[in-house]
Amino acid sequence: MLKTITIGSCVSIQGIFVKALENGRIRVQIGKSFFDGYPV
Repeated sequence: MLKTITIGSCVSIQGIFVKALENGRIRVQIGKSFFDGYPV
């Protein structure tokens, strides 16, 4: 499932949902890289 997250104030990333983190953020995967951010 694709999810969009924000990193910082204006950077958005869309990737494959990996897991929800305990601090309200989610982790997405793009290729071999993982990114954590707040869901949009």
